[in-house]
Parts: sequence; structure tokens; C-alpha cells
Amino acid sequence: MTLPDTPSSPAGADRTFQVDLRGLVDLLSHHLYSSPRVYLRELLQNAVDALTARHSLEPDAPADAFGIRLYADGSVVRVEDDGVGLTEADVHTFLATIGRSSKRAEKIAEQRADFIGQFGIGLLSCFLVADEIHVVSRSARTPGAPAVEWRGRGDGSYSVRTLPASARPRPGTTVTLTPRSDAGQWTRPVEVQALARHFGSLLRHPVTFDAGTGGPGTAVNPEPAPWSRTYPSPGARSRALAAYGEEVFGFTPLDTIELDLPAVGLKGIACVLPEAVPAGRRHGHRVHVKGMLLSEQAEEILPEWAFFVRCVVDAESLRPTASRESLYEDGTLAAVRDALAERLRAWIARTAASDPDLLGRFLQTHHLAVKSLAVHDDEILRMLLPWLPFETTDGHATLDEFARTHRTVLVTSSVEEFRQVAAIAAAAGLGVVNGGYTYDRELVHRLPEIRPEVSVADLDPATLTAHLDPVDRETELAAAAYLAQARDALAVFDCDVALRTFQPASAPALLLDSREARHERTRSQLAREQQGGVWGDILGHLHQEAPRAQLILNQLNPLVRTAVTIDAPELARTSAEALYGQAALLSRRPLRPAESSLINRSFLDLLAHALRKDS
Repeated sequence: MTLPDTPSSPAGADRTFQVDLRGLVDLLSHHLYSSPRVYLRELLQNAVDALTARHSLEPDAPADAFGIRLYADGSVVRVEDDGVGLTEADVHTFLATIGRSSKRAEKIAEQRADFIGQFGIGLLSCFLVADEIHVVSRSARTPGAPAVEWRGRGDGSYSVRTLPASARPRPGTTVTLTPRSDAGQWTRPVEVQALARHFGSLLRHPVTFDAGTGGPGTAVNPEPAPWSRTYPSPGARSRALAAYGEEVFGFTPLDTIELDLPAVGLKGIACVLPEAVPAGRRHGHRVHVKGMLLSEQAEEILPEWAFFVRCVVDAESLRPTASRESLYEDGTLAAVRDALAERLRAWIARTAASDPDLLGRFLQTHHLAVKSLAVHDDEILRMLLPWLPFETTDGHATLDEFARTHRTVLVTSSVEEFRQVAAIAAAAGLGVVNGGYTYDRELVHRLPEIRPEVSVADLDPATLTAHLDPVDRETELAAAAYLAQARDALAVFDCDVALRTFQPASAPALLLDSREARHERTRSQLAREQQGGVWGDILGHLHQEAPRAQLILNQLNPLVRTAVTIDAPELARTSAEALYGQAALLSRRPLRPAESSLINRSFLDLLAHALRKDS
């Protein structure tokens, strides 16, 4: 396989590349193939392609007339097929030339789509486990053709000789490998049988395995794919497909969706996961091409939002990459991805219309996936939005349930904002939905498209403040001095202070401060610090008048009623800082360094005051 050097070639003459076979095999093992185990897949693939060509020569032969036989006894691995075979010329042309595939032969190239392989380097994968490849073949194209023997060695050399017809009485090919000592884990009989089942369980040609024990061979693929079998009833079919999904993936599917795309010869199933998965985590799918396993991690077969299923499919027209371990991204794959996405949408629609119990279990588990789909799919939005669960001031509820109680739905822009107001808004009778999670705010705002009688608005601090009861004038005047001290103490946080009454009475204070307002105040501070510079000009143009934070003190709380009577300025300031810190902690938002410092300082100051008073 390594061409001789040509030092006598005239200057300027074209030369032919030389190939270092050992270097090429090292390249294949480390960069093209994921594991040495692919050698058996390549041998099976070559055998299947040879059988396909044989059937094209003898189209009237029964489908099971020709097969593949594997043998492994620990000392050799042998793969024999009843395929089209090779002539001596074919051997020189196809086995001795790296990169040329027998599928490019004149009569076969016209039927290229009938073959699994697209590249002529598959046989080289055998050098991952053996130093020599021994091939004996007899062509079915030429009546009376002799058998041909080819021996390829890892050093790049090979030999060819013809053998008497008795060396191989019938057309076909036998490939024999003598494994290296370091390849035992891939060539032991039990491993060869397992690999054959792994790669070839859905092959359409009969494949048998013989472990050299003297007994009959074991069928590798005794039954056709489960979706190709006939069943006594639709229920029996559903149970069989679910059992196959459990066997392949190791979980009991919530439901099984049958997939069938005749245009590309694709059949298979999608198994709905019984447990939720993080958004965006894409599971690998099991993809076979013409029965041969191509990949167990083919993420590209489905869109990103379909992370609630795992698929196993067998296709005729998908194109494998050079390593035959993933799919080539082309127009066919894009069309298949869109068509499978449509099948999943149709399943959701069918389930919503006919099986509310299953729909409930599905949404409870995979609501995030459905939300991501509903954002971009109006049909799914109209169908499922009222049934999707959200976090609300009434607890976790569907929008349909929530809209029956609240004709005006308020939605927060962040989780922390919801945490700040949830208890007080619920006590005030306001219906608030947590819009801080992915997709939620956008979806809640589209509720009027489904329920026109419902209005949706972003929660504004002023809206909540308006629902808090004011205190009477005398109480306000009595607390005026304290409120002034509190505003002065909290001015560094751009925070106003007000006195109201609200439920629950156990809450001493409520801090209303949106993320956007904090960002705007930070921008303003930077603009002041950079005044006159380039950044100052830029930040100045971006400046908007941000609402100040508001610390709402609850007059119904006993601690607040005591605090507003404090007449000692320093103690009043300290108590206001402590109330601010406690309200900031309850909001569950990240604390700024100055706020953390304030909480520590106010706690120590109050502790010192209490100790002095006791002494």
C-alpha cells in the first residue's frame, strides 16, 4: 500500500503521494473512530453491502437466501458472507488502494443509495486489532471465476494469489483476522457476539455467530425490528414498542410515539422520558442506517426543544459521516428533523384531545420543554398554555385555574421580585405570577390570546403600594421624626421609607426594589464618578430616571410600632438599618457588599445597646 520512491523522475514531473499505513491507522484510531470495536461494524457493513449487490444480481432470490456468518474462538475472528464477491482485478483495484470503495464500481455506483458505506477506508479499521487481514473471495459476477486470496499487512505490504475453485465453492467473501495480544478485549468470543448484536440487531439479512464450541450458530438478529412486526392488536403493539424502548434505554417510557417517514424510509419510536431533565440537555438518540447501528448519541436528529424524548430509528436515506458514527448535516437531515418535530407536536395535540390523564402526567414532568415549544409554536400555545403550571401567589397552579380567580394577572420580571411580594400580594388579594423562570413571563403575557376576558400586566411597585392600607394622619405625624431618621440612614441605598398597614402582621417590613432599578442606580453612580470622561458621556446618555427603592414599614407589626417611637437619633438609625437588612434578606436577592456590612453593623450596634441597657 506504500508506493515506491521514484528518485529518477525528471524534474517537474508529477509524482504520486506515498502513504504510511501505520501512520494512517494511528490517525484512524485516535481521530476518526471512537473505539477499536468499530472493526466488527466495518466488517459487517462490507458484508451487508456485498449481499445488497448480490441481490441486485439475483433479484428473484429469497430475502434470506444469503446471509452472514461470524466465528470467533479466541485465536481468530472470521466474517463470512454470501455476497457478490471479488475478482482478482477487483482485489487489486479495491483492496490495495486506500480510499477507493467497491461501491464505486461501474455497475454498483448507480445504486449507491442501496449501500451503507460511502468511503473506502473501512477495511483499514481491522488493523486496529490485528496486524494482518486475510481475505478469500469468489465473484458471483463471473461464472466459473476462481477464488482469490489477499493478505494485507500492517507494514503496508500485501500479496494476491488465485486459488482453485474448491477453496471457496460458492460466491462470497471470508475475512479472517488474527488478533494482536493487546486486542483481546475486542476479539474474545463473548465480546464479538456482543458487538455483533450491538451493531447488527436490526440488520435485514440473517446473521449468525459461532463461538467454536461445536454447537449450532446463534442468531444475532432473530427477529425484525419491533415496528416491522405484526401484532394481534394495537394494544399489543404499543406494549411491545414500550418494552423495546425500555430494553434499549433502560427506563419505562411515559409513552411511546411511533415514527414513520416513508419519504426517507425512516421508522422507529420516540420514548417519552418518565422524569424531568434540565432545559437544553440534549439526549443522544440511537440511529440505525439500513439496519446497521450508526450512533447512540445522535443529537442532531431532533430539535433542541425535544429533550423530553429519546429516539431509536432506522433510516434508509440518511447520510453517515466518514467515521460512520454520526450523521452528515445536509438538507435531508434538516427535513427529517423538521418532520420528526411535527410528529412530536402531533402527539402532544392528540394526547391533549384524547388522554387528559396522560397529558397531566406529561406536563407535570416536562412542562419546561412544552413551554419552550409554546413560545415559538402558536398551535401548542393555544392548546396547552391554560394547562401549564406556574408559580403563583395561590401556589403552583395552571393558568386556567389562576385566571378563574384573578381576572387581572400581574407578572413579576424576576424570581427575587416574586419572593419579595408574594406573601403580601396574596394577603392583599392580588394575583401575581412568578415570571422570573425561563419562558414564563413571555407566556403569561400571551394568556389574553387564549382567555380574552383576562388582562395581564407587569407588576409595578406602585401597584402593590396602592393596595397597602395607609395609616391614619395622627399615626403618620407621630412617626414623622423616626421616618426622617430612617430616610437619612438609608439614603446611601437610594431608599425611601414609608409607613403602611398590611398582612401578614408578622412581616415587619417590605423592600420594593427591582433589578432594573438597581442597575440604573449603579449606572448613574458610575456616570457621576466618570463625569467629564468618555465613559461618563456614554453612561450619561444611557441614564434614565430610576425609581428609588422603597422600604415599607408595617404598622401592624409590634416591632415596628415600638421602633417608630424611638427618640434617640442613633438608635433610630440603627433600627431602620436593621429593618432594611432583614427585608433585604427576606427578598432572597444577592446582597451588595455595603448591605452585608450594614446588616453586621446594625446587629452589633443593637446587641451593644441591649447589653448597656441590661447593665
